[in-house]
Amino acid sequence: MPTNGAKVYSYTRFSDPKQALGHSADRQLQYAKAWAAERGLMLDETLSLKDEGLSAFHQRHIKQGALGVFLLAVDEGRIPSGSVLIVEGLDRLSRAEPIQAQAQLAQIINAGITVVTASDGREYNREKLKAQPMDLVYSLLVMIRAHEESDTKSKRVKAAIRRQCEGWMAGTYRGLIRNGSDPNWVRWTGTEWELIPERVEAVMFALARYKEGLGADRTHQLMVENGYSLNCLGLNSQQLYRLVKLSGLKGAKRISVDGEDYELPEYYPRLMSDIEFDELQVLTKQRSRRRPKGAIPGVITGIGMTWCGYCGTAMTGANQMRRIKSDGKLLDGHRRLICVSNLNAMGCKAGSISVAPVERALMAYCSDQINLQRLQEPAHDGQDLRSHLTDRRKVVDDLERQLFRVTEALLASENDGATPMVFVRKARDLEEQLQLAKVQVRQAERELASSALRQSPADARIWADLAEGVNAQDVGVREKVRQLVMDTFERIVIYIRGIVPEGRKYIDVLLIAKSGQRRWMRIERRSGVWTAGSDRPR
Repeated sequence: MPTNGAKVYSYTRFSDPKQALGHSADRQLQYAKAWAAERGLMLDETLSLKDEGLSAFHQRHIKQGALGVFLLAVDEGRIPSGSVLIVEGLDRLSRAEPIQAQAQLAQIINAGITVVTASDGREYNREKLKAQPMDLVYSLLVMIRAHEESDTKSKRVKAAIRRQCEGWMAGTYRGLIRNGSDPNWVRWTGTEWELIPERVEAVMFALARYKEGLGADRTHQLMVENGYSLNCLGLNSQQLYRLVKLSGLKGAKRISVDGEDYELPEYYPRLMSDIEFDELQVLTKQRSRRRPKGAIPGVITGIGMTWCGYCGTAMTGANQMRRIKSDGKLLDGHRRLICVSNLNAMGCKAGSISVAPVERALMAYCSDQINLQRLQEPAHDGQDLRSHLTDRRKVVDDLERQLFRVTEALLASENDGATPMVFVRKARDLEEQLQLAKVQVRQAERELASSALRQSPADARIWADLAEGVNAQDVGVREKVRQLVMDTFERIVIYIRGIVPEGRKYIDVLLIAKSGQRRWMRIERRSGVWTAGSDRPR
């Protein structure tokens, strides 16, 4: 065996970290030292090859553990030929399917490295396997047995978890279910889960900032500034987007067993109700709630609701940052509102205007409580949702009665020995109509539920208090107003040169509220004073 630069490495692995509390690792280390000393080799104790809590059956010790790093070093030629890898047994190297496990063993051996098993003192290298081919057969048998043991254990564990989940759903089991990770804001007392107050406070702070429309980086910065410990929560800026989707917020645990999914209600203490969680999920689908990258967040742009009245294309904000002043602010004329079609030279001749007068007019309009109340009133041109749902249900009842009568006629005709095709076609037609009507009922039910959850516009005093900060380009204030705009309006349509562009000195704006109300504003281009607030332009 060549010894030039060769070293001895000891690798230990435990699928359960509790196994590390025993003495097998110490025994293996002593064995490795003695084995190396007898042969005049050096045991490399600086390279720690330990995988605790990583399964060899699922190959996690390869994908994310020390053995994977070692195999990569083998492939790159950084492990000298003639080196030795000592393991307790071949099952420590792999419990994968035998053909895969043997390929991993061959990868090591073909690199000129000897594998020694401490449990029986066997040595596996090219020379010995060539001289004693039956050792290769023996290694394969060991791998077959290791895989079968793990496969059997895996099936038993999965069956046990499935029984526990079904018991939880049926209300007959209320113990601990060891599967997957648990939220970092709870701990197991031995009999039940309990909340960790300081971590809950940090989570609720992060969720509140997310609802306000702040992005992950900004929220992370505020959490650090407010002294929240993020290490214990395992949170970084990007993981905040994962936090808002965790079912543990509503006290549920999600488990998947062989493709079968379970959601266990009331498994953890709740942080929010089901309705609050559903509202949060609606927010996650609105990409515009993430803070834009610009230094001055847009109040009406970048939120997917502001459109050009002339061509119907989205409108965007364009800040001329090269002209920013020493205090970090921009003059009103350097913050522009422009149609995307015009920006891309696609035909719209609207041009651009300063966005400042539109922002000032909107803040002034919403600072009047009467205006906000009118925005909240149900629109008169739409059918009431409850009435609409009732009508859809009546249609379903009527179709079911018709289908029942046709079915009775079909059965009677079969008894007579003949089935008229007109009855068959009628039955098929009614079935299609019934399915469509049921879909419409479900859609109406969702719309009614959504309207019940819909957030009402904020009090006018809140708008008034924030108006000065918007004009001062305060980042935090503008982020809050951005959220208020999204909660209040469905769509904002802007005619930047008025409804009739020629010779007009006004900006006409159509506000469409969440309630369906439509209100017009006419804004003086320079002052931002709105001169009309009717339901139609003048």
